Amino acid sequence: MPRMVRKADLPTKPCACCGRPFAWRRKWAKDWDAVKYCSDRCRGAARRKEAT
Repeated sequence: MPRMVRKADLPTKPCACCGRPFAWRRKWAKDWDAVKYCSDRCRGAARRKEAT
C-alpha cells in the first residue's frame, strides 16, 4: 500500500487575488505552474477587476 502524503508536505503558492497560500491538488498535477487562483471565487473576482 502506498505511503500517505501529508498536506503540509505538498508544494504551496500564494493566490494571485487574495494572497492566501494554497496547496497542490492532484487535478492540478499537469499544469501546476499555470494555476494562479485558489478558488473559482478568486478567479471570478480577478475577472471582475480586469473588466473595470
